[in-house]
Amino acid sequence: MRFPLEAVPNFSEGRDRATLDELAAAMAGRARLLDVHADVDHNRSVFTLAGEAGELVEALVAGVAVARERIDLRRHEGVHPRVGAADVVPIVAAWPEQLEEARRCALLVAEAIGVRVGVPVFLYAEVGGGRGPAFFRRGGPAELQRRIDAGEVAPEFGPARLDPAAGAVLVGARRPLVAFNVNLRTPDVELARSIAAVVREAGGGFPGVRALGFALPSRGLVQVSMNVEDPERVALHEVVARVGQEAAERGVEVAGSELVGLLPASAVAAAARAGLGLGDLDASRLLELRLLSA
Repeated sequence: MRFPLEAVPNFSEGRDRATLDELAAAMAGRARLLDVHADVDHNRSVFTLAGEAGELVEALVAGVAVARERIDLRRHEGVHPRVGAADVVPIVAAWPEQLEEARRCALLVAEAIGVRVGVPVFLYAEVGGGRGPAFFRRGGPAELQRRIDAGEVAPEFGPARLDPAAGAVLVGARRPLVAFNVNLRTPDVELARSIAAVVREAGGGFPGVRALGFALPSRGLVQVSMNVEDPERVALHEVVARVGQEAAERGVEVAGSELVGLLPASAVAAAARAGLGLGDLDASRLLELRLLSA
């Protein structure tokens, strides 16, 4: 059975319903729209699409064109780092054997955005030498333009100058990850940042976990925002437990967790494997997946 590819474009808009609706309409008319997650404090939205490579190219070009028209980074306010109105556009291989197809699709998407939308496109992850979005985001759009002018980096497609309103687009190919947030019942953002530093891989925490601490002004909370890049290797409940432990040691309660986008079956299997004591449980033992592949 041939499975579709997934795309998870992230747009720097999470508040304006008209813009979110226009983005959804532009992409859903060309590929299957599976999910939309929007956050007012991050001022960011994450769309999950599925389709063949050609369908995703057309859907993503249409979405980036809407973002360029409707989102102006010069007036953007939100806690999440970004360098573009359409900030990151990953093509996701849900199955390992799709990874080469995802790489080819990502290159087609990147070229189409650069040529047809006319914004600079940088490559990351499997098509960008393993670099992550943070490599390009540090310092924001102004710093990225300085690095371009200095010859430190160069877009793979599109012009060499960032669009004043739309910035740049980061296009990549990767395996599924889990975007997962734990909210804490305190307004102290430095506390969230200190916990993020403990749980992320760079601080000696969980392998493949990227974490940042953010304030959530609309809710009076703070957030440990994480990408779990290998959900088969790291069980989500272990990460949540560690965040809760670190918060409790600081006298703070966990207010709840949030899933951004869709959850890979491998993450469900990993959590169940530990919780149920089923050491050999993996995604192949999940009924619906076996039925789909039969």
